[in-house]
Amino acid sequence: MLKLDTKIEGKKAYFGDVYRAFRSNGYSLCGNWEYDRGKFDMILCREDAETIYVRIPFDVIDGELDSAKAYLEFRTPYVIKHVVNTGLEWEENALLSTTGFNQFQTPLDRDGNITDKSRWESAGEQEIDRVVNDLAI
Repeated sequence: MLKLDTKIEGKKAYFGDVYRAFRSNGYSLCGNWEYDRGKFDMILCREDAETIYVRIPFDVIDGELDSAKAYLEFRTPYVIKHVVNTGLEWEENALLSTTGFNQFQTPLDRDGNITDKSRWESAGEQEIDRVVNDLAI
């Protein structure tokens, strides 16, 4: 995991406003969110079984995350690499796993070693700065 130095840390905004902006900029809300916290993810690079994400965590400081009026405070963003198993699986999602597109498959390594760290730190920081400028927060 590579922590990033960006302008978003400590910024506050309403979930409904930022959700639309993040979605339109290629981010998704991580599926394992809680009512009091969550993360926005964007894929920076996907090659074979490895995916590098920029991840922006946040806390809900007022309300609950399933509401557009939930008030968020962003925490330190980071870059992370997941390595998944693209081999055959004999389960109900076997077709998706075989093609390497099973988004519910547990990564073999949730925090894989990232080579060329300065490249990915720079890419993540530039991506977050671009979104912050679009959000005007």
